Amino acid sequence: MLQAGMSESLSLLLLRIGVILSMLILAFVIDRICRKAVVPTIRKVTSKTEFMWDDYLLNDNVLNDFCMLIAPVVVYFLITLALPADLVLDFLLKFCRIYIIVVFMKLLCSIITAMYTLSSEHDKMKNHSMKGFYQMLKLVVICIGTIVIISNLVGKNPGVILTGLGAGTAILMLVFQDTIKGFVAGIQLIANDMLRPGDWICAPKYGADGDVLEVTLTTVKVQNWDKTIVTVPPYALVNDSFQNWRGMFDHGGRRVKRSINIDMNTVRFCTKEEMEAYRKQPWMEGFEDTGNEEVNLYIFRHYVDHYLRHHPKVNPEMTLLVRQLQPTAQGLPVELYFFSADTGWINYENIQAEVFEHVLAVLHTFGLKVFQAPAGTDLYRINTPPCPPSPPIS
Repeated sequence: MLQAGMSESLSLLLLRIGVILSMLILAFVIDRICRKAVVPTIRKVTSKTEFMWDDYLLNDNVLNDFCMLIAPVVVYFLITLALPADLVLDFLLKFCRIYIIVVFMKLLCSIITAMYTLSSEHDKMKNHSMKGFYQMLKLVVICIGTIVIISNLVGKNPGVILTGLGAGTAILMLVFQDTIKGFVAGIQLIANDMLRPGDWICAPKYGADGDVLEVTLTTVKVQNWDKTIVTVPPYALVNDSFQNWRGMFDHGGRRVKRSINIDMNTVRFCTKEEMEAYRKQPWMEGFEDTGNEEVNLYIFRHYVDHYLRHHPKVNPEMTLLVRQLQPTAQGLPVELYFFSADTGWINYENIQAEVFEHVLAVLHTFGLKVFQAPAGTDLYRINTPPCPPSPPIS
């Protein structure tokens, strides 16, 4: 009787091992068929379609994760038919469920990544940073999957686990407060179109002055002009003010607002000979003659206005004016307010320098001088006789 019982138990054990090995072999065969036949067929079909979304949503990562999901699902459903209900079956079923949940979580994260890549290539969405939103979706998937795994391990309903977590909500909010605030701020930045990758922003409080490289769930990465990288929390940009230069590039003009100080002692009425000479110049077209004696500063402002409006590197469709500011002890400021047609930094600086170099060079032709505080050399020349002329260079 003992030997018969032992042989029966041994045969039952061998039978179970054989069934398990058969299921594993079957699962392996199905996995190979999917990877070697089904996946290549899907790739060929998606490559021939005119749509782009199927190429992204059915990429290699998604298909590989889907293949990883098929084998454990087959084993999970067949093992209940092959093995009797006992502790071994419960353990195998629990192990299969946990494995299926983990692989399913990985599959969902791959699909979310594919959706992010697809949205980044779309014309209407590529200028909006959606990375933080998709990161939050992944976080939700991982949290839900973790709760389901815990419920399988402890043998309780996921709702009970969620109810138990209610008591620790305050702790979770404290731990993930930056993530939560960053997610909400990221939605505000995207919904209000306040920030895009590639924008030039200035946030002096956080040492940020450069191009936005990336907007994630918890950080906004900015590369400064000195090539340093600054990371700023999204909620900091929402709560505090920052300057976005995108509008300047969109309108195709960069503002120049600079003044030169005129020596007020050189402001005078023009002589008749000077006015006759001025009226022969082409830049006097459109000049409004007051009928009285004209002031040289008025003529000069008209000339500069004409010069700017006909300058090829100045945007004439945007605000352009030459005006006087409040006189100061350093002279009478004459401000040039215009927009350069090129928004590039180097070209902008060259245009600005070119304009003011020209203005300073022609200033004396109108009998005007720039106010300049006397330097030490100026005071030295007062009591110093002029130097004799130098002999010619042989």
